[in-house]
Amino acid sequence: MVSDTRTGSNQNLDWLLQSLVQRVPHTRSALLLSSDGLTKAVFGLETDEADHMAALASGMYSLARSAGVRFADGADVRQVLVELDTALLFVSAAGSGACLAVLATRDADAAVLGYEMAMLVKSVRPYFSTPARHQAPATPRDAGH
Repeated sequence: MVSDTRTGSNQNLDWLLQSLVQRVPHTRSALLLSSDGLTKAVFGLETDEADHMAALASGMYSLARSAGVRFADGADVRQVLVELDTALLFVSAAGSGACLAVLATRDADAAVLGYEMAMLVKSVRPYFSTPARHQAPATPRDAGH
């Protein structure tokens, strides 16, 4: 159930996400995404689910970042946790311009999963980073509009 929506060197990061999911009991899936919500690597989600999760995780992380700016003197976001009746969703920074989202059942040990996510990010942060996308230059046809 692994999505193959990515291209380029990020596909080789799937095994890191798979290792995290398999190492931490009750973890269901993991997703590496760009901060603007594009799927970079995934384990345990179908393509549509991964794209939806990437959009959700990006939005949640953005809201948390805004809260840090407004209410915590610009503090960085360490982790966002959504506690649902049957699941836990964790979103954390994963390098410059990237986030890691992990979905687990309620039986997961939140402290262990949070720790394992932090250790994964710390060990491979440069590989998780996403360079900022640049806007395409305007064409002569666009200049007058």
